[in-house]
Order: sequence, then C-alpha cells, then structure tokens
Amino acid sequence: MEPLSVPGDLESLRPIGQYVMAAAAEAGLSKSAAYKLRLAVDEIVTNIVVHGYEEAGRAGNVDMHTEIDDQALRLTVEDTAAAFDPYQIPRPSDLDKPLEERQIGGLGVYLAIDSVDEFKYERDGDRNRNIFVVNREAGESHG
Repeated sequence: MEPLSVPGDLESLRPIGQYVMAAAAEAGLSKSAAYKLRLAVDEIVTNIVVHGYEEAGRAGNVDMHTEIDDQALRLTVEDTAAAFDPYQIPRPSDLDKPLEERQIGGLGVYLAIDSVDEFKYERDGDRNRNIFVVNREAGESHG
C-alpha cells in the first residue's frame, strides 16, 4: 500500500480510518480484527492531534505506512509532536468499579494497546512512531 500523509487535525480522522480499513482488507483481516485496529489507530491519532498538536500550539502531519507479510499487518503512525510514549500512561486500576467511580482519562490508550496483537512505541529523532501489529490468521487470503 502507498503511504498516507495528512495534516494533524481532526478532519484527517476520516481518511485515516479509510486507510486503516483498506490495509485491513488487503491483509485479509476479519471484520472484528479490522474494527479493533481502526479503533486503536483512531484513539492514538486523536491523542496526537488533540494533545500533541492542538493543545501544544503545534502543527504537523500524521504519516502512515503499512507492511503486510504472511504473518502480520504492521501499521505505523508517525508524528512530530512532543515525545509521548503511550506506555507511560498507567493501566487503569479501577476497571472493576462502576463507571461513575472511575478516574477520567487513560482508558482509550489502554484499550487501543490492548486491542491489537502487538503495540510498539519508538522515538526517532523528532518523531514519535506508534506501530500496530495484527496477526494474520492461517488460511486468510494473501493478496
């Protein structure tokens, strides 16, 4: 698939979602796996746009590329916002409590990381790199 580069604003969520679903279709992912991947990418990109760019008074792009091999789909999201490792947000410890008693924030990132087979974060120079990996099931089409 061709890479995608879009402005780091909320209006870019639609083309990003379309890109993710096209990548999932090309990899032959199940509807469930594709939906989970889209939600995960959407959550991370929304945080990049809102916290990394808008609230920080910065502008930049969101760049995406996809690699598909026999084992997995790897979707990489890069940005030039301030360094932010999603693993720095502690796993919510109040998931067993009623909704009204839970702390606000952090759940989306946790769910994003938890909804893919593997999630990696890297900082390369001035770029954040979020890598989402979804395993391809045996027997799925490879085309």
